Amino acid sequence: MSEATRKFFEALERHGHERLLKKTNGTIRFDLERDHEVDHWFVEIRGGVVRVSQQSRAADTVIRSDDAFFDRMVRGEAKPHPAWLRNDITFKGQIRLVSLLERLFAPPPNARHPRIDARDRGRQG
Repeated sequence: MSEATRKFFEALERHGHERLLKKTNGTIRFDLERDHEVDHWFVEIRGGVVRVSQQSRAADTVIRSDDAFFDRMVRGEAKPHPAWLRNDITFKGQIRLVSLLERLFAPPPNARHPRIDARDRGRQG
């Protein structure tokens, strides 16, 4: 498994409570393929509390990807919905959990919040 993937899941576990997911309950298993092997990451979300383990358990949603592409999502270079439309990732289960995942991944490189961008443009003008 890559260092970026390991750090992503460790950060989720360390953070513990994610306020953006406070109304969410569900489980997601990530099956990340590499060199004819599969790494499993199990994420449980209960009222915004996030727990992570490396188990291959039944889950509400199972997301499958190769580890190199998953690293791109972790770095903010790709997003889950467009990746699914291109078949870069596949999933079984509840699409609402895939949608909520977008909140957990890094923003695209050089991304700026729209309010900050508008404020800065106002200062230049």
